[in-house]
Amino acid sequence: MSKLIFALFIIPPALFAQEHSHQPAERLGTVHFQTSCSPQAAPQFNRAVALLHSFEFGASIKGFNQAIAADSTCAMAYWGIALSQWGNPMSVANRPNALLSAGAKAIDAARRIASHSTEREKAYINAAAKLFEGSDHVAQDVRVRAYERAMSNVVESNPADTEAKIFYALSIVAAAPSNDKSYASQKKAASILEPLWKQQPDHPGLAHYIIHTFDYPSLAKRGSDAAREYAVIAPSTAHAMHMPSHIFTRTGMWKESIDTNLKSMRLAEESGSIAEALHAADYAEYAYLQLGRDAEAKRIVDKLPQLAARFDVNAVTGAAPGSAGVFALAAIPARYALERNAWSEAADLTPAPSSFRWTDALTWFARALGASHLRDTARARTAVDSLEAIRNQLAGTGEPYWTEQVAIQSLGARAWLDLARGKKDSAESLMREAVRRENATEKSAVTPGPLAPARELLADMLMAMGRKQEAIVEYRKTLEVEPSRRRSLEGARLAQH
Repeated sequence: MSKLIFALFIIPPALFAQEHSHQPAERLGTVHFQTSCSPQAAPQFNRAVALLHSFEFGASIKGFNQAIAADSTCAMAYWGIALSQWGNPMSVANRPNALLSAGAKAIDAARRIASHSTEREKAYINAAAKLFEGSDHVAQDVRVRAYERAMSNVVESNPADTEAKIFYALSIVAAAPSNDKSYASQKKAASILEPLWKQQPDHPGLAHYIIHTFDYPSLAKRGSDAAREYAVIAPSTAHAMHMPSHIFTRTGMWKESIDTNLKSMRLAEESGSIAEALHAADYAEYAYLQLGRDAEAKRIVDKLPQLAARFDVNAVTGAAPGSAGVFALAAIPARYALERNAWSEAADLTPAPSSFRWTDALTWFARALGASHLRDTARARTAVDSLEAIRNQLAGTGEPYWTEQVAIQSLGARAWLDLARGKKDSAESLMREAVRRENATEKSAVTPGPLAPARELLADMLMAMGRKQEAIVEYRKTLEVEPSRRRSLEGARLAQH
């Protein structure tokens, strides 16, 4: 077994020959992952794992293939390819069949050559296989929980293996129920990740996964150190530059969010990772709008056609990057209209149907709110009907999380349509039901926040009914979850006069 340890500060040889070169060294952080692969394959393998830890899935697959080229018996490289094909473990969306097939083939390849591997490595491979086995009849969330249990067994059998502990902690967060407000799973993961980060402060996965672990309103402040450090640890990756904004968004640090997302966008565009660029653009757009920097927000909207022209959802490895890009293309124009109360713009948004139907719902939701505020009940009714159709379709295809999110949007849209029709009691009842259901779940990592928080919409409705004191209460409750959110701050201010 190779006992070499490789630090991933890769310096191009040309730098030694050309004193005046300005080509920066690649900085991905430091990963130590002992395998039975040859010493020749170890540098490529460790670099690929570092890229995997930063969710640079296309690049990690290339890196694992380089390890295979150096050692055709390196079964763990196929394990890495399988996890890269799985994509962002935080994505709750069902993986496309093409990615599931590619991941399963990588697992099969790993198992075929695993006779040269250690029992520890075979356990890693068999654990990853749980994500793909029975995908045609076993629900994705069941497979994710099976992977979590399998990784727990890997840790139990290999208590000194820090990489096993890291991947296990990530699996705990990925499998966490979205309706558990005690955050027991996240706290369990943190108890593993935080001590390891003290021991390995330059490890990209540790900082990254701590941010995901604390990407919740009541936990966000605990992720502040990781948010500050991750971009320093792995500045060569676009995702590492973006991820701090998850915590910045949760704590209302809008300027910091803009700065780090602009850097992420630049890196992503340079590397051709357009889905990542779009994802960072959505977070930057949200932050610009919270600061009232509408002109800069408009520049992001205006740039979307250019990015869309370079974006091929099918060319992106991993489930989340593709859907995140499609999500951003729909969310950014909708945010730009709704955050500015530009109801005519919202009502005129053009849906762009995709295979990710929950992203289509964003446009219909914005259209419904815009049309209802304009009292164009016919157009609002069409938008509500479209939301209902999307919800029903998602329910029939096994997408429980996104089914519920679209159902919440549908309730809000129906509420404002009823208000436009003068049905105040029904409108308030529907809006309060939307609030109750939104409070029972969590936002996806794909978005900085709802297009329009249900509780904020309730506060707006109470204001429209002249019930200012009740509106103030709801605006303030919104700010507990969405700190420094501009529309709620402004709504509360107006309600006091």
